Amino acid sequence: MDSNWTSFNNFQIVAFSNNIEKNHLYFLIFFCIYMSGLLGNLIIISAVIIDVRLHTPMYIFICNLSSVDIIFTSSTLPKLMDILLSGNFSISFIQCFTQLYCFMFAAGTEDVLLSLMAYDRYVAICKPLHYHLIMNKKKYVLLLLGTWICGSVNSLFMTVSIYRLDLCRSNKIQNIFCDIKALEKISCNNTGFHIILYVETMLLALCPFLLSVTSYIKIIGSILVIKSSNSRKKAFSTCTSHLTVLIIFYGTGLCMYMNPPSDHLEEQDVVFSVLYTAVTPMLNPLIYSLRNKEVKMALRRIVGNKRSLRSL
Repeated sequence: MDSNWTSFNNFQIVAFSNNIEKNHLYFLIFFCIYMSGLLGNLIIISAVIIDVRLHTPMYIFICNLSSVDIIFTSSTLPKLMDILLSGNFSISFIQCFTQLYCFMFAAGTEDVLLSLMAYDRYVAICKPLHYHLIMNKKKYVLLLLGTWICGSVNSLFMTVSIYRLDLCRSNKIQNIFCDIKALEKISCNNTGFHIILYVETMLLALCPFLLSVTSYIKIIGSILVIKSSNSRKKAFSTCTSHLTVLIIFYGTGLCMYMNPPSDHLEEQDVVFSVLYTAVTPMLNPLIYSLRNKEVKMALRRIVGNKRSLRSL
């Protein structure tokens, strides 16, 4: 292998190295964000598993999204909190690439999963009479299985690709975690990798995004022809939560990765990384639980059942 990554014993996560005196404050902020996201996503997963009324494709997709969001935050924030608390900015070679693999896996899986959720809403609203035929259990289980496998294979391929690059500039990573953009920045002879990254972006980011956009164009078109205002409102309410998550996820992702590598944009990259890897996964369960009547009713039933059992 032509890589010389191993010439360094470790990398340095230096995103917050200039404000060491505020590290404990940053730790507290990230701890609250992480615990809020973790608890919220675990509540969503528990509600979907326990309540049989939520055993439908839409909520199975939401349950998988919450699982991916837990991987998203758990692959980046615990190590960042350890760095902030201990003041030791180093991350080992193995930890860095393990973190990169898990993050890429979560990002790729969520890209495809969000497009499947958009397609599910399209079928439910535009073809309601054929919904159970099109989105039967066998089909959505196969779709989910394919999504997780696709995310895993893509992550492995991208991690191996970045590993094969030569490290020739520094071992300092100007971000909050071992991000592919930050690692590419400190590498050299990466012309071939640019092509790989372009193809990967087209297949696992642009294509799912276009599928989501196409689904929502057809959804909006179908809703607008509904004569009853109440029916239009009811139809649109079934997809507003997912549309909100979609906009936040792709909005922060585009801001994070579309900016060209530059020393002048390092602070901006850190801000977008925080939004993409920490804030967005924390907001997802809040959006689905606060804006979704079925989830709120399921949580009330679960809490009510527990109170009933305690009173016996």
